[in-house]
Amino acid sequence: MDITQQLFEGQRLRLAPIDHEKDPEIAARWTYDPAYLRSLGLGAARPLTAAQIKKKYEALEKQMEESRDLFHFALRTRPTDESQESRLLGFASVTWIEWPHGNGYLQIAIGERQDRGKGYGSEALRLLLRYGFAELNLFRLSVVIGSENQAALHLFQKFGFVEEVRRRKALLRDGQTYDLVHLGLLSQEWMEGQSHV
Repeated sequence: MDITQQLFEGQRLRLAPIDHEKDPEIAARWTYDPAYLRSLGLGAARPLTAAQIKKKYEALEKQMEESRDLFHFALRTRPTDESQESRLLGFASVTWIEWPHGNGYLQIAIGERQDRGKGYGSEALRLLLRYGFAELNLFRLSVVIGSENQAALHLFQKFGFVEEVRRRKALLRDGQTYDLVHLGLLSQEWMEGQSHV
């Protein structure tokens, strides 16, 4: 493994800290998009104000400092020249870390609809996997995805994640039931697949 490889920056985006002044306003707009909210978790979707988002960020920061079982990042574009500012794209995290077992879960959410399907998710996942396996030294990373989200299932499978559990009709959305799919990737599998992705 190349230790000189950039840990937090990809070709077009970077894993960055939350900007508590600018990010809440942007993320509050995204909460009106159910697809975005559903990529963040299984809870009921609801719009939030910038003040509510800011409180959530403060709670996240506190959890990161106190429990050490969560690493949360803002996804930002990398400026292509000095006159350009980076732009908030979404969020990514390694969460629910079980240190004694070397397990963690991943979450990636891209905020704007027009930014989805452009390769940002792949780049974010590549950075998160490197961070989880090479920096945090985790043994396995997992993700839970609703079966209706075919794009996300395809993304994680492209990176070598294997379906391990399928909870039939465990997710009710828009009056329809879907399966919840649990996917996992081991560090050895990640290392072997580095040349393929």
